[in-house]
Amino acid sequence: MARIITVYGTLLLGAFGRTLLLALLGLFFACFIGLFFGILGVVGNKACNIISQIFVDIIRGVPMIVLAFFVYFGVPYLFNNIIGGFNVNLTALKAGTICLALNCGAYMAEIVRAGIQSVDIGQMEAARSLGLTYGMAMRKVVLPQAIKTMIPTFINQFIITLKDTSILSVIGFPELVNTAKNVQANTFMSFQTWAIVAVMYLIVITLLSRSAKVLERRLAVDR
Repeated sequence: MARIITVYGTLLLGAFGRTLLLALLGLFFACFIGLFFGILGVVGNKACNIISQIFVDIIRGVPMIVLAFFVYFGVPYLFNNIIGGFNVNLTALKAGTICLALNCGAYMAEIVRAGIQSVDIGQMEAARSLGLTYGMAMRKVVLPQAIKTMIPTFINQFIITLKDTSILSVIGFPELVNTAKNVQANTFMSFQTWAIVAVMYLIVITLLSRSAKVLERRLAVDR
């Protein structure tokens, strides 16, 4: 194990840095996707509600590994060969970000929907009675209250997204698991290699989990 840390420690840390970058990028875009479809799911319009539900059901119903292959191989083939006239070439980072953003965004949409619905409906009615439009009432009154309840869940979703990055080793992105496979192939030390990887994940995920619990307690006190 000491040999792996000495010789490959920098390589593994770099790979873990790429893993964190991928997770952060996926979560960043997932927030916008989740917010958009989450609000669509609560507006008083049946068509919008159906669109939101269809998106959530499709993305959540497709295994992550299938979604990764579809985005990385299927989307460029669709635009370049079936539709034609395009020259789409997705890197593993771009495909991985899109995959994580879609997958995480579907779950975030449900988090946003539940967070908005947890706010008393009287808040919206009071804001509308003061002359605010639906959009302004949502932005200035409902969402600030809903976000407070959603923050701990957002952190938990980031933890899930961070662990899901390991699946993207199948499309060749040099994240931690993919790099660990190469280290194992070079050293023939399976137990030691994967023990180091497990500890690296464990440290970061434990810190994030503790942060989520602290935030949840503080927000509960504030409410």
